[in-house]
Amino acid sequence: MLVQPTAPAAPERRPAKAVRRLDQVVIRFAGDSGDGMQLTGDRFTSETASFGNDLSTLPNFPAEIRAPAGTLPGVSSFQLHFADHDILTPGDAPDVLVAMNPAALKANIADLPRGAEIIVNTDEFTRRAVQKVGYDTSPLEDGSLDAFHVHPVPLTTLTAEALAGFDLTRKEAERSKNMFALGLLSWMYHRPTEGTERFLREKFARKPEVMKANLVAFRAGWNFGETTEDFAVSYEIAPAAAAFPPGRYRNISGNLALAYGLVAASRQAKLPLFLGSYPITPASDILHELSKHKNFGVRTFQAEDEIAGIGAALGASFGGSLGVTTTSGPGVALKAETVGLAVSLELPLLVVDIQRGGPSTGLPTKTEQADLLQAMFGRNGEAPLPVIAPRTPADCFDAALEAARIALAYRTPVMLLSDGYLANGSEPWRIPETDELPDLSVEFASGPNHTLEDGTEVFWPYKRDPQTLARPWAVPGTPGLEHRIGGIEKQDGTGNISYDPANHEFMVRTRQAKIDGIDVPDLEVEDPDGARTLVLGWGSTYGPVTAAVRRLRAAGEAIAQAHLRHLNPFPRNLATVLAGYDRVVVPEMNLGQLALLLRARYLVDARSYTQVNGMPFKAEQLAAALKEAIHD
Repeated sequence: MLVQPTAPAAPERRPAKAVRRLDQVVIRFAGDSGDGMQLTGDRFTSETASFGNDLSTLPNFPAEIRAPAGTLPGVSSFQLHFADHDILTPGDAPDVLVAMNPAALKANIADLPRGAEIIVNTDEFTRRAVQKVGYDTSPLEDGSLDAFHVHPVPLTTLTAEALAGFDLTRKEAERSKNMFALGLLSWMYHRPTEGTERFLREKFARKPEVMKANLVAFRAGWNFGETTEDFAVSYEIAPAAAAFPPGRYRNISGNLALAYGLVAASRQAKLPLFLGSYPITPASDILHELSKHKNFGVRTFQAEDEIAGIGAALGASFGGSLGVTTTSGPGVALKAETVGLAVSLELPLLVVDIQRGGPSTGLPTKTEQADLLQAMFGRNGEAPLPVIAPRTPADCFDAALEAARIALAYRTPVMLLSDGYLANGSEPWRIPETDELPDLSVEFASGPNHTLEDGTEVFWPYKRDPQTLARPWAVPGTPGLEHRIGGIEKQDGTGNISYDPANHEFMVRTRQAKIDGIDVPDLEVEDPDGARTLVLGWGSTYGPVTAAVRRLRAAGEAIAQAHLRHLNPFPRNLATVLAGYDRVVVPEMNLGQLALLLRARYLVDARSYTQVNGMPFKAEQLAAALKEAIHD
């Protein structure tokens, strides 16, 4: 359902202003980490989603809880790209920058194209604040912004004046300046307002004075846009109805989609969901969300450390639950021994790695794809496990279901590789009908499964399904199914401890064969023009790569595109696909980890195009690199 934008009543009616129609726009809100830029961007995004535009977002914030105010490292920003058609990325460059202080302006000005609009909070451009970030003179006065359309607005003063009748100190009143800015941008782009007003009433229901102050600031921002002469034009961007198949939609972030996917997987498997987790950026939101869903049989355990978290999750799997642990790269390193134990025990377990910049603590709030080799090989001994990666925030839902399918059917831990860009970014998501979801039902072992030579019927915990090579899942406490577990090598079939060399080799090769034999879909290739160059991506590079490919094809270039979800095992037709092209380009947010695997496995000259700056690729940047590869 589309919600038509409505404005709060203006104090007086002026002649109607000009309205310009656009097909898309990129807006970036930027300020101190305490200025509420993430909340402002989130509310603007929610209203944009309710209006029916396609959208993509890029939150960007410091790792510190409260970074130093007025400094470049303390700048927090939120970028939103929305359109009347299908889009894939948060945009390469902002068309509009809302800069709440000099630091926000300086940190973001290099990203703006000539002619971009800048809304500047002039109250914060004091001599001290300007010098603090390295300006010799005020950029509002020295002509350095002449290439842009600058709107100087005293946001802080206007907010304080709007709230003059409240029992608030000036500092308390100034905290609502982000709502003033949100109201102004909502007027400027004809965004709905009901959802934001409802949000403020609910969020501050126990603080009525704060609630009223934020509502008044929000409405004052709208009215300022409506009445001031500084903004002569507002903009309309029609809903993107043609971009979406029929259905019910909502805006969703990658972490939220992943959490919902885990709940759906547990319901489709008819198993309780257990999450054993330790808080870590950028994975903590999954723990927060799942803790709200006890009514769906979800149990969350915030452990004292990463090792305890995965240990509890593996114990829950042994007990017959769908065990999950969530973390980021540093946590995967700590969990490695228990992941190896899960490989040995051959129990279903989901290990969700929301990748971030590394090594060590690295860049906790920035994105990276550098955990692929760790997921593949980061354990002692031969300990193979499946690895899959979602490609968009909404796709995290389906990836969670797929990871659960593999874990349950093949009795194996599965590594799911999302990243900070997907986790915090958002896009429209079509809510699936329940009959569209896969049946993930499993059958537990219920009795003896082997007959000895003397006719005695016994239970062998490592007697395998001939097709999947999965061992039976025996819930502890089931009469007659008593068996041992542990990290020491097991004897094939009986599960007894075994140091026999031949048995160990058999078990190692069998565990590998089980992973190699997992049923995954063939790789789909989009190649409408019979290209000789293939761009092969994985994970969150999907949006920028696809946007770059669209640009090249629109310019008359021939290029093929394929995107990997299953990274171990690879799709069975991957060798054939790679052999069909003269050039294969692999963009990655690492130093070439997938390209390394492709070269080793398929002896193909995969060309890496990489970056590790903590930010996603830009479509224009990729298009230039791919065009060069086409004509090389």
